[in-house]
Amino acid sequence: MPDVAETARPLRVAVVGAGPAGIYAADALTSQDAVPVAVDLVDRLPTPFGLVRYGIAPDHLKMRALRETLHHVLDHERVRFVGNVEIGADLGVDELRAHVDAVVYTYGAAGDRALGVPGEDLPGSLAATDVVAWYTGHPDADRARVEQQVSRARDVVVVGVGNVALDVARVLARSPAELHPTDMPQHVLDALAAAPVERITVLGRRGPAQATFTTQELRELGHLAAATVLVDPADLTDVGDVALAAEDRHVARNLAALADYAGHEPVPGTVGVRLRFHARPVRLLGTDRVTGVEVERTTVDADGRAVGTGELDVVPADLVVRSVGYRGHPLPGLPLDGGTVPHEAGRVLRDGAPSRGEYVAGWIKRGPTGVVGTNKHDARETVASLLADVAAGTLAPRGDDDWVDTLRARGGHPVLLSDWRAIDAAEIALGASRGRARTTIHDRGELLAAVRTAAGRLEG
Repeated sequence: MPDVAETARPLRVAVVGAGPAGIYAADALTSQDAVPVAVDLVDRLPTPFGLVRYGIAPDHLKMRALRETLHHVLDHERVRFVGNVEIGADLGVDELRAHVDAVVYTYGAAGDRALGVPGEDLPGSLAATDVVAWYTGHPDADRARVEQQVSRARDVVVVGVGNVALDVARVLARSPAELHPTDMPQHVLDALAAAPVERITVLGRRGPAQATFTTQELRELGHLAAATVLVDPADLTDVGDVALAAEDRHVARNLAALADYAGHEPVPGTVGVRLRFHARPVRLLGTDRVTGVEVERTTVDADGRAVGTGELDVVPADLVVRSVGYRGHPLPGLPLDGGTVPHEAGRVLRDGAPSRGEYVAGWIKRGPTGVVGTNKHDARETVASLLADVAAGTLAPRGDDDWVDTLRARGGHPVLLSDWRAIDAAEIALGASRGRARTTIHDRGELLAAVRTAAGRLEG
């Protein structure tokens, strides 16, 4: 095979998913000089950035500013953003593969995991993915369902002690003044301002030493303007936790933060945010809707598993939000095993063997673990495998026709970078009209209308 640098055109790679994993993969592909590469960064939504836009809580303004860093990759001359295209529906996996030299799947793991307890399907029970999609303005969010539940939520139970669980608790506990500077859709701000939330209980099935939230997220709860964080001192007396803290500085910092909260008493007029450990839900109570959560006291065994003690009590709840993990969904035409795509160093495996020209990165590769930056190393590993395959001559160039033209010919409406810039400008203008830096446009139709309006101005 001739040196790729001497071929008539650069290697053409489609990256399916324009979240952090996809953008980091595009960056890794275009920032190296050994192999000229042109990247199509494809997303089913009209907007890029994935969980940076629709996963990071809107009140984390500095973290959400990561979009500006990621945007530099979109501006690269050999990267083409193609939004509003769902691979597997608008264009099949095999069709896409026929038009490009390689495909890197980075579409994430956006599904939720169930608790698996009786009553979980009652009205008033939501997944954290539902709530997060709503307050970040995701086009697929079930606005009516979430807002109906939030409007009646005086007592809230959040199941899980990861960062997403704390995000949900914190957003529900924040005052309207604290949320105003965010880019939340206006209808979200209005619904949260009207919500009658008085008490939030965060349940951890194991002890505080096994909680997966970061110390920064934990301490942030203590700075809310209209909330009081409460911890039972008895939850901090486990000898095993003390031993773990001696070995792990992260655990030690978390326990220290929790110890600060253990001295708090409820304050009238503030939202009580109670962090409760060694407590697992065994069923959700209620007939027509959730009225409470039956909780069993647990201990942690030698393997770190929560073991029930048989001691039960009931926590009142008008709203239960489960935050016990994400899982990947299958993409038609792509293998999935246990929520991730089977792979070897990022090479997709079909029937146990590497599939030529198919790669995977991000959560759909390794599962929903790590922070945003973890995707950078993960993407580099995958891209290294792809480039090694190029060097080995296993990636033969395919046809020169453009799959975007094929999509348009069948009535598709891809959103390109200039179109995304029109959406970006519309959100900034909407925010300015309300005294904010930005207001997220949540409706897909309105997002596409911003594109059409900008196009009309250019044509006019």
